[in-house]
Amino acid sequence: MEEDLNLVGNGEGDPESNTLNQPLVKANRTLSSTPLALVGAKVSHIESLDYEINENDLFKHDWRKRSKAQVLQYVFLKWTLACLVGLFTGLIATLINLAVENIAGYKLLAVGHFLAQERYVTGLVMFTGANLGLTLVASVLCVYFAPTAAGPGIPEIKAYLNGVDTPNMFGATTMIVKIIGSIGAVAAGLDLGKEGPLVHIGSCIASLLGQGGTDNHRIKWRWLRYFNNDRDRRDLITCGSAAGVCAAFRSPVGGVLFALEEVATWWRSALLWRTFFSTAVVVVVLREFIEICNSGKCGLFGRGGLIMFDVSHVTYTYHVADIIPITLIGVIGGILGSLYNHFLHKILRLYNLINAKGKIHKVLLSLAVSLFTSICLYGLPFLAKCTPCDPSIEEKCPTNGRSGNFKQFHCPKGYYSDLATLLLTTNDDAVRNIFSSNTPNEFSMGSLWIFFVLYCILGLVTFGIATPSGLFLPIILMGSAYGRMLGAAMGSYTSIDQGLYAVLGAASLMAGSMRMTVSLCVIFLELTNNLLLLPITMIVLLISKTVGDSFNPSIYDIILHLKGLPFLEANPEPWMRNLSVGELGDAKPPVVTLQGVETVARIVDVLKNTTHNAFPVLDEDEVPQVGVATGAKELHGLILRAHLVKVLKKRWFLTEKRRTEEWEVREKFPWDELAEREDNFDDVAITSSEMQMYVDLHPLTNTTPYTVMENMSVAKALVLFRQVGLRHLLIVPKIQATGMSPVVGILTRQDLRAYNILQAFPQLDKHKGRKAH
Repeated sequence: MEEDLNLVGNGEGDPESNTLNQPLVKANRTLSSTPLALVGAKVSHIESLDYEINENDLFKHDWRKRSKAQVLQYVFLKWTLACLVGLFTGLIATLINLAVENIAGYKLLAVGHFLAQERYVTGLVMFTGANLGLTLVASVLCVYFAPTAAGPGIPEIKAYLNGVDTPNMFGATTMIVKIIGSIGAVAAGLDLGKEGPLVHIGSCIASLLGQGGTDNHRIKWRWLRYFNNDRDRRDLITCGSAAGVCAAFRSPVGGVLFALEEVATWWRSALLWRTFFSTAVVVVVLREFIEICNSGKCGLFGRGGLIMFDVSHVTYTYHVADIIPITLIGVIGGILGSLYNHFLHKILRLYNLINAKGKIHKVLLSLAVSLFTSICLYGLPFLAKCTPCDPSIEEKCPTNGRSGNFKQFHCPKGYYSDLATLLLTTNDDAVRNIFSSNTPNEFSMGSLWIFFVLYCILGLVTFGIATPSGLFLPIILMGSAYGRMLGAAMGSYTSIDQGLYAVLGAASLMAGSMRMTVSLCVIFLELTNNLLLLPITMIVLLISKTVGDSFNPSIYDIILHLKGLPFLEANPEPWMRNLSVGELGDAKPPVVTLQGVETVARIVDVLKNTTHNAFPVLDEDEVPQVGVATGAKELHGLILRAHLVKVLKKRWFLTEKRRTEEWEVREKFPWDELAEREDNFDDVAITSSEMQMYVDLHPLTNTTPYTVMENMSVAKALVLFRQVGLRHLLIVPKIQATGMSPVVGILTRQDLRAYNILQAFPQLDKHKGRKAH
């Protein structure tokens, strides 16, 4: 480390050598913990989730008396719900695919009919009008009925599984709007995919099944009481997110790895089995529907829409010399991916300003993007030259149907427009066309350049409008374009097919933007159905991610930051080692504590005048233990705000100051009731006589909360907090003395965020980013 680092209050020297007993820095302001974030269309008050097991007397009693039959019920229901999540996700994914292919298909057939008659203006009006109508439906539903359905939903799911309760994110209305909105937006030809929304839809299905329906209409089935907690709901939503990716790409292993690598913060081997089971069910459902649709019972839907690029019949050869173009495509993917993230960040900030003006502005913005997209998709093919059909190719050429690799568009008989082949089709078909193998001369370099530039622009301006939108497909389209261009430029230098270059380009841009490696590798492996591609795909992904990471964070991290969601990163900042949790606690207001047997008046006062969600419960040590000073206080545990509200609502009051018997508590509080969140006690009227009564908090108190010594570094505390999935972390003193409180502070998610710490300790900012030795 540099010698000129000055440590505040500690003279000159190495910051790593600072003893944590001495304050490193003085807080010049109070640690801010205002939990506000943009969820949907409005700034919401954000709460954390209680993933920690609340080990109070009621929980311990229930755990002791739980029979084998009840344990089997719980296990059976976990697997049944995992199966249902996969089943419903597969069915809804099929529905979305059928609807998109049929709506877009009939639209393109009508456009083809006008083109065949050379009625180009009528074709443009029809094409643009249909797209505007579909976009209007998707946008109006999102803006007026379910603002949380807009966007991909993956950043919010990521935040939820990290421990952030994102309000209205998994409701029935959100799911229905997401389904209809995805169909409308994708069928309208907008540069967005259904993959991100499918992840959100899978998570919504999981959440609704776990809690037995919507918040207002729940099934009061006794078996479902086991899932009336944040931990089991988290596991189910993890299964739902994996099922969504599987449904989007027909990639069961890729779906599991996506949930593990990108979405989930907390993981264990038992959860791996259940997510794998969910994705297996999805694949079975999709496979069954593909068999049905192959017999022509699904309208215009054929084999398309579920798998993009099957090259199992193609044998690829590559040599050591091909490592140069493969490395190049990885570097380009990393640079372009980080550029895409940078510009998308700027555009999303601009869109936030436009969207803040009102609902009508959101709808108009969506329609403006749709109009621009339609005009470009229809008008740009007129710029491309007509190419004569190759008689040696078996596929029909030219065609004016809804799909096909050789679209006639405005060309004379026997010629096709390569740019119309890419633009005047559905996004899935465009991917299939540009991925096509053994067609080295199908697309000209000029058409590929137009396609690449157009989709770079559309990829930036489309994401962020008020419709359900996925990032996967726009990035695949951009990446495949420059991949194919590189393949064409290499020419005879390389033996790798241009279609394979397109696949590698798509993979490299996805890794460069989303910073995923293992899951992407498996998804592309399952997409291409060819194990020969594994080594070169791995190299490309590793290079792209490494290059991208040196410039900026992943696109989902950028969106999390923009929304203000308090996501806790896996790795603490190096400067966090130089700050102790005791110093962090000192920068907060004094901790509010309660007595083991507390007056009703004190509880009401605490609930009214604080927003804290948990309070330490202290006991006077009536019989001093050996070696403990007289008058020392005992830390009995931590009681949740929701449980205090429940006490007031049930009026569980005592006329005298005493501890209750175990049977008294069990009579009043069923264990599963305590899992419900209740923090609104405004409608509870407490009389003046009741205010003087007492409440025994001992039976409801979590007697085993996680605690840290006040001299522990913030870096170490952050790792513990995130990995265990905590909501509260108590700070206890190193030395306990007479008259001293056994708890000196309490840390929450907001207190451990780097941005909030630097607001209170700006002196640490100069160490930010320095590598600790």
